[in-house]
Amino acid sequence: MGKHANDEWRIGDVDLDDYLARIGHPAVAGPSAEVLRSLHEAHVQAIPFENLDVVLGRYPAVELAAINDKLVHRKRGGYCFEHALLFAAVLERLGFDVERRMARVHAEGSGYRTHMMLRVRVDGADYLADVGFGAGMLSPMPLEDGAEVDQAGWRHRIVRRGPLWSLQKAGESGWEELHASDAQPQRLSDYEVANHYVATHPKSPFVGKPVVFRLAPGVSRKLVGDELTAEHASGEVEVEEVAPDQLGDVLRGLGISLPEEDVEVLRRASESTVEKELTSSNVEVP
Repeated sequence: MGKHANDEWRIGDVDLDDYLARIGHPAVAGPSAEVLRSLHEAHVQAIPFENLDVVLGRYPAVELAAINDKLVHRKRGGYCFEHALLFAAVLERLGFDVERRMARVHAEGSGYRTHMMLRVRVDGADYLADVGFGAGMLSPMPLEDGAEVDQAGWRHRIVRRGPLWSLQKAGESGWEELHASDAQPQRLSDYEVANHYVATHPKSPFVGKPVVFRLAPGVSRKLVGDELTAEHASGEVEVEEVAPDQLGDVLRGLGISLPEEDVEVLRRASESTVEKELTSSNVEVP
């Protein structure tokens, strides 16, 4: 990467030793495909995907120093911009060739181009690294047409559609497109604009109610509002309603500890969302 790119992304603001300790990963000697895989898997399993700052009325920053403080030092989670900007900086500090890109979620429908992911080149091959796609990807995907990877028990593949790379997941009715991206590198200002939409627009799925995802081999857990879902790779699905007085414990079980005053704000947001859903048929649940 050139000097201008490194200055723009301020990769020196990431505390590399503390990051590796945060994800429970040993020191890294240099870049390799195996190191990329182990870092990706450790990151996804250690750092939650969550939108809680949005619901708490705190605008999520895309500046690396703030992301490093939140996800590494304060042991919080974040959504795609926070995860991907942190991971990109870590990889570049370790000598990987990284391009920051943008994807359109559910590109075959009406999804928005607001998801951040990475192209990583190592050992002569390109990979999709996507540590911030909710409870989706555990491991990097080779950027090769038709490449399939088992992601924590769920089959995923990459398909080339003209200029687009389509990430797809196998479902009961066939392959479902998750997102599609092109090779256009992004600037920090591009993520500032997308982040503003995701954090503030009333149509954003992350405004108004808690959303937390955790992924581990064989199980995907999701908290949306007051509903906690555990989906198993075996096909079993468990859904339970989270009572207001259970929210703090549920969040801690998902790896997030918050002051009680913050949990109370989230309780009120969840209750408000439930009331709106009972009176409207237009609320979309991600």
